[in-house]
Amino acid sequence: MFTGIVTGIGTVRELTPIGAGADMRLVLATPWKDTDSIPLGASIACSGCCLTAIEVGPDWFSVNASAETLSKTTLGTWVPGTRLNLERPLRVGDELGGHIVAGHVDGVGEVVAVSPEHGSSRWLFRVPEPLARFIAPKGSVAIDGVSLTVNDVQGASFEVNIIPHTASVTTFADRRAGDGVNIEIDTVARYVARLQEWR
Repeated sequence: MFTGIVTGIGTVRELTPIGAGADMRLVLATPWKDTDSIPLGASIACSGCCLTAIEVGPDWFSVNASAETLSKTTLGTWVPGTRLNLERPLRVGDELGGHIVAGHVDGVGEVVAVSPEHGSSRWLFRVPEPLARFIAPKGSVAIDGVSLTVNDVQGASFEVNIIPHTASVTTFADRRAGDGVNIEIDTVARYVARLQEWR
């Protein structure tokens, strides 16, 4: 589990097709100085996707991504040099600064527009229709692994505000209108909706 509080910006260093090329091995550079503390098999959130570390070096770790993951997230668009939001998993007793994030991407959304608003920026995103009902004003959503509060919802679109600090420590500075982003809906919203189906 994660909290949606990014602890470092990584970079895609290498991509190598596996087998027939449907799956991919990725080597990801990290700014962390303690990669020797990452055990093999550890879960790491990479722009919102929970991936398993299969090899670790002094300033990098590698993961495998299945064809399913590549097709259902933005991972399929990553190239060497792509910057990623990284987060190590939550430990019992850690501060829960964002919200509970599983690292299981529900779908790919789209950046519709970005505009300055006072000292921050207001972002408009569009999500696939099936996800729209899970997003509520003042609720939580993870976008590329970043925990954010929803300001407003209009159909399949919603808005958030991003303060300068968040923009400086995440990859939002790289995003432009038309870009895809990994969306994870709030776990509570998911289960409330499921319970409603059984009423």
